[in-house]
Amino acid sequence: MLQILLVTFPFFALVLAGFVAARRRMLPLEAIPGLNGFVLFFALPCMLYRFGSTTPITTLLDPSVIGVYLVCALVMVAFTIAITMNARIRWNDASLGALVAAFPNTGFMGVPLLAALMGSEVVGIVILTMLIDMVVTSSLCIALSRLDEGEGHGGQAMLDAGRKALLGVFSNPMPWSIVLGAVASAYAFTLPKPVEQTVWLLADAASPVALFTIGAVLARAQMQSNHPMPLSDYVPVALMKLLLHPLLVLAVGTAAIQVGVPLSPAALSVMVLAAALPSASNVSLLAERFGADNGRIARIILVTTAAAFLSFSGAVALMT
Repeated sequence: MLQILLVTFPFFALVLAGFVAARRRMLPLEAIPGLNGFVLFFALPCMLYRFGSTTPITTLLDPSVIGVYLVCALVMVAFTIAITMNARIRWNDASLGALVAAFPNTGFMGVPLLAALMGSEVVGIVILTMLIDMVVTSSLCIALSRLDEGEGHGGQAMLDAGRKALLGVFSNPMPWSIVLGAVASAYAFTLPKPVEQTVWLLADAASPVALFTIGAVLARAQMQSNHPMPLSDYVPVALMKLLLHPLLVLAVGTAAIQVGVPLSPAALSVMVLAAALPSASNVSLLAERFGADNGRIARIILVTTAAAFLSFSGAVALMT
């Protein structure tokens, strides 16, 4: 366990550094969108391209991983909405809450952290789970969030929201960088040396800047959402993310292996650890964009990120 904490500590320490920098205004809040832009449009796509291009194409197209992880994501969304909806939390807040319960922070944190813990050969599986969450889980939850917009127009609003969500996915550089990396892997394509060195330099910057940015984003969200909120509105969802999600993936994956699905125990371990990651920080931006209670979403992300230092390290100890 101590060895695991020694590996995970620098990752969470960078998140804490970004949080403190924003809270104390050493990093102006106005600079956070710039950091986000650098990570989203430059550093992280380069890192994902590098991992995708150096990962066997069969790993990036594993139907067993896709099937098991997708089933678990859909169950998490349905269960979280069913548990959390009440007189105050309607479809919009419940659906974005379900997304934050089912979408781990694989892009900013999971890829570099799991690569450091288990080796770069596991990154293909992590990238595949991230694609499912970006394309399917996010689009579904955003579409469901529109059901509050009147019974007569709810269906059309849901379709419009789903279309906008898919357009958002297609305009996101991360899925495209994964696809380009997969194509490069399939055809053994390598970039010209000067271009490759440039891409690799940006890829090296992705992990530290992304982790620092997570902390800054969480601090900004906390500073901008000071209204009181009962613990019951966000702590149960945080517990679902950190405990229920990885346990569900473990149970469904184990059952799939027992009935003959060609899913390796090693791949299942990676999927469980990906599910044990804290909630994706970009869900806060989606909540703000679609008018959900961003204060609630930010609190869930903050609690999962803080608690994951111990819960995720414990999951690594159990699964490895």
